[in-house]
Amino acid sequence: MLHDVRHGVPFDRALRRALSGLSDPDRALAHELASGVLRQRSVLDEALSPSLSGGSARVRDDLLDILRLGAYQLLFLDRVPRHAAVDTVVTLGRRIGGARVGGFINAVLRKVADGQPAGAARPAVPGQSSAALAAQYSHPEWLVDRWIARFGPGETEALLTANNHRPSLVIQPARWTTEAIIAGLDAAGIPWQHAPFGAGLVIDSVRPLEVPGFAAGAWLVQDPAQALVARYAAAGDGVVLDACAAPGGKTVCLTRTARLVIAADVRWARMRRLATNLRRAGSGPFVTLVGDAGAPPVRSCDAVLIDAPCLGTGAFARHPDARWRVNPGALASLTSQAARFLRALAEVVRPGGLLIFATCSLEPEENEWQVEAFLTADRRFRREPAANAVPSDLLSPSGDLVLLPHRHGTDGAYAARLRRVVD
Repeated sequence: MLHDVRHGVPFDRALRRALSGLSDPDRALAHELASGVLRQRSVLDEALSPSLSGGSARVRDDLLDILRLGAYQLLFLDRVPRHAAVDTVVTLGRRIGGARVGGFINAVLRKVADGQPAGAARPAVPGQSSAALAAQYSHPEWLVDRWIARFGPGETEALLTANNHRPSLVIQPARWTTEAIIAGLDAAGIPWQHAPFGAGLVIDSVRPLEVPGFAAGAWLVQDPAQALVARYAAAGDGVVLDACAAPGGKTVCLTRTARLVIAADVRWARMRRLATNLRRAGSGPFVTLVGDAGAPPVRSCDAVLIDAPCLGTGAFARHPDARWRVNPGALASLTSQAARFLRALAEVVRPGGLLIFATCSLEPEENEWQVEAFLTADRRFRREPAANAVPSDLLSPSGDLVLLPHRHGTDGAYAARLRRVVD
């Protein structure tokens, strides 16, 4: 998984590739190890660095991954015996580099083990500067610096802490009601609790395929934030275009009320997964097609949803690899792309129709500043928040939906509803 992520494969795809065929305990441990290494990378490199001549930057990538896996078990997992953690990664090192590499790994990890008690928390880093917080919580310093300027040091630390927690498994009703899903969970003896803001059900210690109703499309796995975006969108009962639809969670929600949902995405591989999800859990008519949101392949629709490509800074807990891919250049590029999509999709919205703009970002350039710039340039649209669709304390002063992981216990998300005035 770590090898795939280093070569640009998204973590969730690397996870699906690697875990097939493993037993449930092994799946859980492999997931924990890979995601933990990504979440704690800076801390692990700091712990390893004193034993590495020239620091971690001088170690080849595959060997460094193995060292990080060993250090993560020593520093963060108390249920894995120290000797087992070291022996396993030493064996792996020997496979890729022979006895000499195995001996090197053994020497480095023994020093890490001698310096920390089993299951120790991350090393303390004094101060609340962006550099200190970035090192302590394994985030890019430039991003932490932005968040401190916006939220302050204390709230930024709470956000970083939330990003380093493994998210819960949350399911949302699709073809069954919430009450029917709860009855199925109770009958199967599966513990559950309501997700924040009543947006789904949190379940533990079970794989999705084992939850009653999977084959029937009773529910879908979806974070409460995305369910709240779909609820806030209130796209109506007409023809709805979901312009960046894959993998299809919000699309499934749209099929509950729309007369027809047109689900589009530019990448064919993602469209196959989208179509599978819609066939399993969709509630109403839909069509899928490959299409570029910057050149919409449809005529006018009653509503258009654009879940715009973004840095994804609101979903770092769910995608632990994403924090190491973001940079200021990507922020500028994605902001420009989303603006182009907004302009193009505005032409697809019929007079009187809705344009719903959403992201899983925390960055104002990708959210409220983007919408403000669009509304200034296109006077045919105005904000129209959905009355009573979500709790009022989730709305900005302008009426946009704003969700923050450390405040709301969900992924981060943003959405704005824009009504096209009748000509």
